[in-house]
Amino acid sequence: MAAVPVSQGQYLVSLARQSIEGYLANGKKVAPGRAEGALSEKRGVFVTLESHPSHELRGCIGYPLPIKELALATVDCALSAAFDDPRFPPVEKSELPKLVLEVSVLSVPEELRVKKPEEYLKKVKVGRDGLIIHYGYSSGLLLPQVPVEWNWNEEEFLCQVCEKAGLPRNMWQSPSAKISSFSAQIFSEKTPGGEVIQKKLIR
Repeated sequence: MAAVPVSQGQYLVSLARQSIEGYLANGKKVAPGRAEGALSEKRGVFVTLESHPSHELRGCIGYPLPIKELALATVDCALSAAFDDPRFPPVEKSELPKLVLEVSVLSVPEELRVKKPEEYLKKVKVGRDGLIIHYGYSSGLLLPQVPVEWNWNEEEFLCQVCEKAGLPRNMWQSPSAKISSFSAQIFSEKTPGGEVIQKKLIR
């Protein structure tokens, strides 16, 4: 799957902000213009809202799998991150000028095949991978930027994705756990509504 050009990534972040602004103004969902290139392809995507300059999380919702065209999926996820993240109250109009928006475009997750759980420590790489764990009816996902921001090593990353799923920290060591990895292109505002850059994760 081809990389998303920076110009289209910048558009996605602008679209995410416009979607939230529009909904706050009139309660309606923005309809993006005719999408071309990567924007018209089905891609997984997450939209993250952070308070500026504290970097405190204010909402993060996404589609892990490529089930909808990227532009349309970005609108959905922006609205869900702003208004439907169960961890936070809905974003208010007065807050939006203080929030930085980030759009992460995901590769298709691939299950990591191992003969014994210890091999995950060599297959997972902080700064490259995002992780998904499935165990029974439980699942959890962490984007690639999360372990970098928290300075986790690979083992702590695996433990934390278990916690995200509501599982014991060591559940990644269970033969019944399924762990998948994915990469992401991350496009983020430097300041609220400001310049949009493609983030390079540095561990």
